[in-house]
Amino acid sequence: MLRAFLAGLRAHLAPAGEGGWSLSDLAECTWLRSRAELLPLFDAAGLQVVERIDTRPTHPKAADATDPLHSAARAGGNDVLWRLAAR
Repeated sequence: MLRAFLAGLRAHLAPAGEGGWSLSDLAECTWLRSRAELLPLFDAAGLQVVERIDTRPTHPKAADATDPLHSAARAGGNDVLWRLAAR
């Protein structure tokens, strides 16, 4: 889904427009995808990062110590908004 979104985003941007992609860094925290793998996807789609905004999650699962992912990722993870523009 991420690759398809990024591949089509540039075609939907107005001149000087921006698109956003918001996701948890859960994949990075659980070693499913590294930041080093993510950034080249932006480049390949002809996009540049305008800004990366990190915020601590506040949803109930983030504080639920009984959640199986709590200690592995959610307790230390961030929600990330990537502001993207055409290069």
